[in-house]
Amino acid sequence: MKKRYHTILSIAGSDPIGGAGIQADIKTATALGSYAMTVITAVTAQNSRGVAGYEAVSPSLLKLQLDTVLSDVTPDAVKIGMIPDAVSADIIADAIERYGLSNVVLDPVMVSTSGHSLSSVTVIDVMRRRLIPSSLIITPNMPEAKELLGGFTSPEADVRRLAEMFTGTSVLLKGGHCPDAGYTTDYLCLDNKITEFRHPFFRTRNTHGTGCTLSSAIASFLSQGFDLHTSVDRAVSWLNGAIEAGAGFSFGSPEGHGPVNHLYRI
Repeated sequence: MKKRYHTILSIAGSDPIGGAGIQADIKTATALGSYAMTVITAVTAQNSRGVAGYEAVSPSLLKLQLDTVLSDVTPDAVKIGMIPDAVSADIIADAIERYGLSNVVLDPVMVSTSGHSLSSVTVIDVMRRRLIPSSLIITPNMPEAKELLGGFTSPEADVRRLAEMFTGTSVLLKGGHCPDAGYTTDYLCLDNKITEFRHPFFRTRNTHGTGCTLSSAIASFLSQGFDLHTSVDRAVSWLNGAIEAGAGFSFGSPEGHGPVNHLYRI
């Protein structure tokens, strides 16, 4: 009997500096033992200091990429990252429905680590109506959760509010924006139960692409047959190891944000 790869499909933007987006997803999947396939939604021009600009892939080419890959290989899991506009969001949602994709991990990327906008405001509406209900889990950080909810209350309340708003979709609310006494806490709402993942907060500027990396790590573990809770637990632990391992590296401008060390276990 022939062996088979554990496959993930990353639908995201390209990052030429290599710390986020498609490049981070490929590194993450490879480091964790899965096989990464990719569909490019946008080409960005960015470095450690920030995003200089981006252009969305044309709707026809985005659809052609999706159809060409998915008519040949059905991925074990899907990671969705940067979606530049509402048209792209609808095309991706159509593909999820048409090909019956499962284990969809949606990282609702709206702003880069450096603070630059990476999508249009109209994307949020399509996310709410079509993409989030089609996803197994979404992984917003606190600013992204605020956008989806229209306001911020507290992490514990908001992760439950998001899960109640999108019945059937689990939520991992990332707490990296709110460290507390040397620790950060991520909140998972799964089957109406909240689990807290508490881990050390590393004072480092090398955090470029952490959201992309975490969501693709979850997808990688899902592709290998782990359940959602285990996949999140393993992904959070692995990411924090990658942040710690990359904290001491010098990369790019001193005022910029360097990458995590995706290959620290290799």
